[in-house]
Amino acid sequence: MWNWSAARLKRALISLTLPVLAACSALILLTVDPATSQTSTEHPAPWEIAAGGKMAFDVASVKRNLEPYPPDGTAPHSNFPLGSDEAYAMNGGLFVATKWPLYVFIGFAYKLSPYELSRVQQELPKWAAIEHFDIEARGPASATKDQMRLMMQSLLARRFRLAVHKQAQRIPVYDVVEDKPGRLGSSLQRHTDDQPCATSSSSAQQASASQLMPCGTMSGHFFSGRMHVEGRGLTLDQLAGYLQQMQMPALDRPVLDATQLSGTYDFTLEWTPEGPVSLNGAKAQLDETGPSFIEALKEQLGLRLVAGAGSVDVLVVDHVEEPSAN
Repeated sequence: MWNWSAARLKRALISLTLPVLAACSALILLTVDPATSQTSTEHPAPWEIAAGGKMAFDVASVKRNLEPYPPDGTAPHSNFPLGSDEAYAMNGGLFVATKWPLYVFIGFAYKLSPYELSRVQQELPKWAAIEHFDIEARGPASATKDQMRLMMQSLLARRFRLAVHKQAQRIPVYDVVEDKPGRLGSSLQRHTDDQPCATSSSSAQQASASQLMPCGTMSGHFFSGRMHVEGRGLTLDQLAGYLQQMQMPALDRPVLDATQLSGTYDFTLEWTPEGPVSLNGAKAQLDETGPSFIEALKEQLGLRLVAGAGSVDVLVVDHVEEPSAN
């Protein structure tokens, strides 16, 4: 069974049909805090001020990793999830990530949604997706995850000469709406203050699916021919951001919350994937009696997707270079 944060869940879902190329999820929410261009210093975005302003690691090392990719080599890993979720335990300001491509680090630094990460990957040169890097850095001992993101932005600008900007684009989207207004599904329940969450991602990794998870995260596993996913303490904005990649194959457009429901929710969702599922190199048997993803969304959560158009902030890469020496 997998028991991962929402960001790592995205990797797990994609790896059922494709080789793992990135992590979290690297990365990822559609309704994220806005970020500004790496080249802008005069007018920082509000979220940068709230997180502590422009920041940089005290020391940092960037190295190419030339070892073979799994199954013959070591799998990519990091000392905390490189996703858009909030799962993070204070670790003395240490950042350690091994064998990730550049676009994963960009996704972490700018808190990208799965859809936006995919767009950024297409903009980057080929080496940014296939070459792997090890980054080890240390910042202030009290650094939060958002501050780690800011420090990573500075590191990418310095070592990779990365320059980006945010740009609003009106593009095709799916809006998440209530299937029956005022009536959510039985598997989508409002999260209340008397429902505790785990305090760190490590405790979630050690817990079973029925035990505590950190708020703002999801956990998933493939069992008995179906995909099972649960989330804890998620806003509908966050849930919508992950729906785009839960469906396999992934939906061809970003998913936005149009329910106008506030607060956070706990949910469980179970469905039969549409495409073939490969586990440990073998084709898994699917439960043909199970609901499709769209059916499960409606029957279990009381939600449905409506095709439309919407304004989405996307990250545009202006410039990037192969890394400079340490």
